[in-house]
Amino acid sequence: MLKRGFDIVASGVALVALLPLMLVLAILVRLDSPGPSLFCQTRVGKSFCEFQLLKFRSMRNGNCGTEVTCGQDARITRVGAFLRAFKLDELPQLWNVFCGDMSLVGPRPEVPMFVARFRMDYEEILSVRPGITDPASIRYRSETEILGSTPDPMNYYANVILPDKIEISRRYVRSANFGKDVSLIFQTIAVLFKK
Repeated sequence: MLKRGFDIVASGVALVALLPLMLVLAILVRLDSPGPSLFCQTRVGKSFCEFQLLKFRSMRNGNCGTEVTCGQDARITRVGAFLRAFKLDELPQLWNVFCGDMSLVGPRPEVPMFVARFRMDYEEILSVRPGITDPASIRYRSETEILGSTPDPMNYYANVILPDKIEISRRYVRSANFGKDVSLIFQTIAVLFKK
């Protein structure tokens, strides 16, 4: 109850405070390439309920490709590269938090394909709401660059990075508390400012 209350208040305040910035970013996305400002993708949430995760669009509209993005992906726009570098593309997820699909802190939500592959592991992980940030997000803050240095990014993600993220998420779920969540929020902010 405390966590959900904090999520509602914090995300609501952040949405109001960051609205001018988000409007500017939305305009820049539209000016940089044709298409909508927001990108929606199906992710799996608490109790395996699917929802539409929101992001500022960072790729050319209508481009198809792998579920993972790596290195200097040709699909990424100029504004998109900037948004991704500072995680600004994630700001619309504050609405996902406010609506109850997500939490500020929790295991990052995955696409259905990977959840189905690791179904048994996600039985535990999806006992809580997924989040905007978590220990795995901090550890793999340079995931795009890591994948870009591998010959087969999709295979490396599915067989190396994701299993490690799953283990990190399981540890988080087993020891999560409000104090740790607040600490993770500040750690995330510190990482972004350091970058």
